[in-house]
Amino acid sequence: MPVTIIAAVLLLRTGQNTKIKGDAAVAMLSVGSLAVGYLVLHKFSASANVSGDVCSTLFGSTALLSLTEKEVWMCVALSVLVMGAYCFFYNRIFAVAFDENFARATGINTGVYNLLLAVITAVVIVMAMNLVGSLLISALIIFPALSAMRILNHFKGVIIYSAVLSVVCAFCGIILSILSSSPVGATIVAVDIAAFFVHYLLGYLLHRT
Repeated sequence: MPVTIIAAVLLLRTGQNTKIKGDAAVAMLSVGSLAVGYLVLHKFSASANVSGDVCSTLFGSTALLSLTEKEVWMCVALSVLVMGAYCFFYNRIFAVAFDENFARATGINTGVYNLLLAVITAVVIVMAMNLVGSLLISALIIFPALSAMRILNHFKGVIIYSAVLSVVCAFCGIILSILSSSPVGATIVAVDIAAFFVHYLLGYLLHRT
């Protein structure tokens, strides 16, 4: 978690530097982190199956019950913390996310709340990384939001609907992975993709009417 939070802060800071553009910063940190992470994992692997450890890190665990009780309780505590922070600072987060220049003009310290958003995102990534892996976690975050934006046009509605949709897709993906003996993370992402296409069609029909 500390490494992920540091990476999120570095992405935030380098994205604000005109000498290093956002896409370049993402490429530098993501590729560099993969290389260093693989070297560390290969050097200090806890088991002899290094390739299996790497596959689980990148694509998530193949078994749902591999999470320990400690990891489950940690996820519960961090989830409560994230939701509490988001609800408590909702108005300021909305202002910064919707129009950062306007928020800065009204006296809001946009740097602090951008940092808060980066930390919240990093915590969410760490919580879901054991289940879906580091390569698939972005899909788990992006697809529900894109699906909600296809049929809703207000900020609060998109936030609530995408959260509910994310839980529903995760639940359906877990059930399907158990029934078909497929990898949990990839199955959840596949359900998210299917949900996006359904919402894309719904949005197209709603906009036409």
